[in-house]
Amino acid sequence: MAPTALEGLLVADFTRVLAGPLCTQTLADLGADVVKVERPGTGDDTRQWGPPFVAEGSTYHLGLNRGKRSLTLDLRDPEDLALARELAARADVLLESFRPGTMDRLGLGWETLSAANPGLVYTSISAFGSGEAARELPGYDLLVQAMSGYMSVTGSPDGHPRKPGTALVDMLTGLYATIGTLAALHARERSGEGQHVEVSLMDSGLAALLNLGSSFLNTGVVPGRSGNRHPSIAPYETFAAADRDLALAGGNDAIFVRLCEVLERPDLAADERFTTNEARVAHREALTAELEATFAARPAAEWAQRLNAAGVPAGPVNDVGEAYAFAEALGLEPVLELPGGVRAARSPLRMDGTPVRPERRPPRLGEHDAELRAWLAGDGTAGA
Repeated sequence: MAPTALEGLLVADFTRVLAGPLCTQTLADLGADVVKVERPGTGDDTRQWGPPFVAEGSTYHLGLNRGKRSLTLDLRDPEDLALARELAARADVLLESFRPGTMDRLGLGWETLSAANPGLVYTSISAFGSGEAARELPGYDLLVQAMSGYMSVTGSPDGHPRKPGTALVDMLTGLYATIGTLAALHARERSGEGQHVEVSLMDSGLAALLNLGSSFLNTGVVPGRSGNRHPSIAPYETFAAADRDLALAGGNDAIFVRLCEVLERPDLAADERFTTNEARVAHREALTAELEATFAARPAAEWAQRLNAAGVPAGPVNDVGEAYAFAEALGLEPVLELPGGVRAARSPLRMDGTPVRPERRPPRLGEHDAELRAWLAGDGTAGA
């Protein structure tokens, strides 16, 4: 069996909730041995986040912690704290998401640990950064979505600011943390030394503004909410078909011409109000009215089939169940069947040389205490 990309890498995971656990789950998928350090008795907050719960626990927790081993340590207890320091001394990577300054007070900060373990890659995840004005601010995804401006550009123009259906800023922070950690490991191959990687939810939220952030920075104009419409592309939104909503992404002029051919509306392609993207954006309301009247005549699936055949990106707005079924039909095999009856979304990574092999179900709280405590005390093997 081919080795995984991160085989032999030991990760000490002092994170909780979403951003950090997503990062360490990704590292586990890639083959790292991830030891998840949790509070005795309660563990990661997400173990209590529900419903829904299944036999193995909270589905929220199950979705973020596969491939790991759970070690319960009370960091207020001197003996447990000594085990935490020993874990850090043996680790290639340490990730933490405590409030800035907490790990330093425990003797688990970057300066202390890197002195004992110079090759350590130490990744810190915070809400608003480690600066003096930010370090005491608590933060969750919802709060940072609000304060980073992300909610202000999400939702209907005449409605309230909205958050997306998932914790988008947390997710992006976890992915940025993964990128930074892997980059630091690559740099270590050259220098032999680790480094401190810092990622904040606030930075990630601002980065997530993408084109809207660039628009503000370069024009000074504060963007607003545009619903499902793209502020700079038309047509690029959802339309009501005969039975359900249809998403249409008319990303360039050639696509628009093909769209008009499928709709049997050559008049739209020839209309000077719609011949270029800039013109279509300027006359969006008129174009939308024409398209809505046409799309209302047929079901969304029929429109999607005809449009895709012509190279026009379009598809129905699926619910979550339909989305998984569609991925199955495409041959993506999107669902993992893990031991213990746990089902999970498969990693989106496909690597033919060093395959992604998430084989271990999410751990029960303290499931690996005996083997890990014995190993850290010098009385056993790692047992990964």
